[in-house]
Amino acid sequence: MNNKPSSSRRRPGSLAKRAPVGLGHKVQPRLDLIAPGSTAPAPINPLYERHPACSTLPQMACRHPLTDLAANAQLGQCEDTVKGRFDRIVPFLRAVVGIPLGVEYVTRVQELAQSSLGHTFPEALLEDNWIRGHNLRGLFGYAAFKALAAATDQFSRRLKSEQEEVGASIGFLLDCGFHTLDISPCADGRLKGLLPYILRLPMSAFTFRKAYAGTLFDIETDLQQWQSIELRRYREGVPNTADAATRYLKIAVYHFSTSDPTHEGCAAHGSNDHQAIEASHNQLIGLRQAVENAFCCGASVETLLIGVDTDTDAVRIHIPDQDGNLNPHRYVDNAALYAETLGMSADQAILAVHDAIRNASSRDGWAKGNGLPHEGMQRFIATLLINNLSQIDYVVHRCGGRYPLHDIGHAERFISAGDGLDEVQIRNLAYYAHLHTVEENAADIDVGIKIFKKLNVARGLPIPIAVHYRYDSNVPGARDRAVERARQVRAAIANRHHELAAEQLLQFRLSVQDHPIGSPIEEVPVA
Repeated sequence: MNNKPSSSRRRPGSLAKRAPVGLGHKVQPRLDLIAPGSTAPAPINPLYERHPACSTLPQMACRHPLTDLAANAQLGQCEDTVKGRFDRIVPFLRAVVGIPLGVEYVTRVQELAQSSLGHTFPEALLEDNWIRGHNLRGLFGYAAFKALAAATDQFSRRLKSEQEEVGASIGFLLDCGFHTLDISPCADGRLKGLLPYILRLPMSAFTFRKAYAGTLFDIETDLQQWQSIELRRYREGVPNTADAATRYLKIAVYHFSTSDPTHEGCAAHGSNDHQAIEASHNQLIGLRQAVENAFCCGASVETLLIGVDTDTDAVRIHIPDQDGNLNPHRYVDNAALYAETLGMSADQAILAVHDAIRNASSRDGWAKGNGLPHEGMQRFIATLLINNLSQIDYVVHRCGGRYPLHDIGHAERFISAGDGLDEVQIRNLAYYAHLHTVEENAADIDVGIKIFKKLNVARGLPIPIAVHYRYDSNVPGARDRAVERARQVRAAIANRHHELAAEQLLQFRLSVQDHPIGSPIEEVPVA
């Protein structure tokens, strides 16, 4: 492993000079989220008056010396563009209701759709309107999936233009002693932007993201993936040879809320932060033991535990000791670190980040561990902390430091089921349910349906569900099997929630995609 001395370190936050996401034009704020008689967005949550990182809010915003201003601007434009496509749908439907049914109905709806949404609708959704009335649920589902398709195209174009940054990221991981990065956050939509926003890590062929309700990732699935990665290193030397001193890094990400901890924490754990931390920690221990028990002679994985305050996007990184053991009580709170380093120069702040890691490792009592982690792990953690300082600033300047009331909790636009759409990662855009079969992962899909019953069904709107699976084009018949799995999962979800399906309150889009990141997404007919 290449553990360079600290004097040769380059600035960890300088790996990527631009945001690893697509760009677009800024859109107007959502009209339904503005207080009557006001032109300003909804206020921040009054339950938590003092911001944990920037104490001068709301009178004056902070600006951290390590903030990447260019990346923040690009990420903001991307978020506005992607969410704006979804948020224009309900105002469009309100306008449709005012169009008289009859001969000119189809023409007028299509003209309005083109000007408001940028696309038209299939004639089948609009015909027979004079008999059946407005097909608002069908229009909503189709528009939501058109917005999703536009977002995936936008992200895919950006990913293809970022190969240089991706290459630098892979080199950095190897330099830190890791050949694979496997991240399992909670399926909560507030963590959907974990990689491009909160941690500022680009997607690559050696970065995997699989979300599970309550961060309860499947240990057997991860064990199989570890085997596949190690076999490829042995057979192909990709991304490095099997004798290289690097390891597979597994990260579990739980979440909590500083403004409303008993209601807006992890739903899978009843907003009990202690349970969320313990469950995530236990899964990491289980995977590590599984690898060591199944493959002796030094086989192992490294693990890391991260918490995210979904109100501010500030992270809490638990520091492993020199044996790789984690401790729920030993961590660096990045909100506190942000506040401590605000008045420093950039160089002083970078040194303070590394000092914070060392100080956390030297704690006694409940937090005590067996020394510092290896220097590669220290550099990796420092990079995440510095990257996240920019995200804290992002929330400070866009939202007054804390996401507004409508975004503190769930505000997802659709459910992503199956393998997930890795290309599209933005906060509260989607609730993600990782599914092989509905029977195996019933809890994940049920939590998503429960969330959307409040978000959509209570308003008479359907639940958009994007069922997506990846396949390996090198394997004969893999695409056909992925298509069949998508159809089977759609039918199983509809059967499990048949009452919603009968009322057309479940709207589905099926798609498949080849394994390489950025591959074209192929829409699949339902039957």
